[in-house]
Amino acid sequence: MHIKGTLSRFIAAMALMALAAGAGAQTNYPAKAVRFVVPYAAGGSVEPLVRLFTVKLGERFGQAMTVDPRPGGNTIIGTEIVAKSAPDGYTFLVMTIQNHVINALLIRKLPYDSVKDFAPVATVSTSDYMLVLHPSVPADTLKAFIAFARARPGQLNYGSVGSLGISQLGTESFSQMAGIKMQRVPYKGSAPALIDLASGELQVGFNTPISAMPHVRSKRLKPIAISGEQRLAALGEVPTFREAGLPGFEMRVTYAVLAPSGTPKAAIDKLSAEFGRIVALPETRERLAQRGMLPLYSTPEQTASQLQANLAKYAKVIQSGNLQLEK
Repeated sequence: MHIKGTLSRFIAAMALMALAAGAGAQTNYPAKAVRFVVPYAAGGSVEPLVRLFTVKLGERFGQAMTVDPRPGGNTIIGTEIVAKSAPDGYTFLVMTIQNHVINALLIRKLPYDSVKDFAPVATVSTSDYMLVLHPSVPADTLKAFIAFARARPGQLNYGSVGSLGISQLGTESFSQMAGIKMQRVPYKGSAPALIDLASGELQVGFNTPISAMPHVRSKRLKPIAISGEQRLAALGEVPTFREAGLPGFEMRVTYAVLAPSGTPKAAIDKLSAEFGRIVALPETRERLAQRGMLPLYSTPEQTASQLQANLAKYAKVIQSGNLQLEK
């Protein structure tokens, strides 16, 4: 009931999004400092990404653009701060769409409403995931790995971060599509999971290209396939899942900007358009590529559609796998 209710509320909220965004010309916006709350630890992958954009925003608007890391509670602490901030166009949330919708689907008593308390602003980039194996696994292609895993149900270990995060749900989605069963080993962070994978404590992992690349180059990990529609230039030898024989599989994180519900539409549209301009800059695209990320700008309406699509996708994965939050 919780999952179905969340989906229904989201669809209804999106139908009223234009009204909920509020009015207000704000021709001189922004007239003071703008804060971007990041519900992840400082120094991770998201904070440097946000700073890449805030520098450009500050240059354009002539106002301070601050990045405020507020980690903890599986992103709930930082998200709550934004949900309860004044909807005046001066506080925003930057997090992955996947974290936002997974929390909405699985946590019944959030201190905010994931649907009603936020207005989409834009997406700025995306990062696909790569399936990597420890060299001890005797498979060099996706089809060979699936055949190997099917013959050994529950015998291969993979690491995932947190309780039912993107790493677990993405791997669960892959396992359902491939018809295999693997054993999850929980970790508090992606770094220790990757270390154990490279050392052979784990056999299977889904990692972002930038984190896995050093281990791939040193031959401590074998790349099998990458999600997304095309190969990465930096790893041109690694096929997509479609090319490798599993079309339809997608595992990625999309970085989105959200505002407190009721933020004036004029402010949202102005800031969103500026994000679009920055994403299109060759300098931005080069910096993103260095991080193994891809540029992805979406309007507020397109961002809302992506939120809805991810809600439907992970609701299906959760129900099919009979998964429950571990707290």
